[in-house]
Amino acid sequence: MTLRPAVIDTNVLVSGLLTRLAASPTVRIVDAMLAARFRYAMSIELLAEYRSVLLRPRIRSRHGLSEAEVDVFLVDIAANGFLVDVEVEPSSQKRERGDEHLWRLMRAVPNAVLVTGDKRLAAHELGSRVGSAREFADGLEG
Repeated sequence: MTLRPAVIDTNVLVSGLLTRLAASPTVRIVDAMLAARFRYAMSIELLAEYRSVLLRPRIRSRHGLSEAEVDVFLVDIAANGFLVDVEVEPSSQKRERGDEHLWRLMRAVPNAVLVTGDKRLAAHELGSRVGSAREFADGLEG
């Protein structure tokens, strides 16, 4: 079975980096990203969000990585995914609300599934294309 391409929400990536349990679904997903075991889509906005969240003082104190180490981690993540050029509307360049960048990315990759721990995202119009980290991680091994 070939997995659909995925968009990995920031909460999954951060959880995978912070969690110490190797069997955790988020750890399995991050490990699979680093090993290029599935296709995942990214945009510049999503990579910037990953970086911004990973560098928040409270989160940074938990993972213990320096800014340079976070950047190396993200380069490794970016090297194994595929970058999607998602047009940003001029009106939204100032400050984007919520998860609109995710929905633009999902629209740009119509067969992708959004992997997230945020249950409210499943209520979006693209909710049928939203899955949990556990569901996705189990599919990696299946």
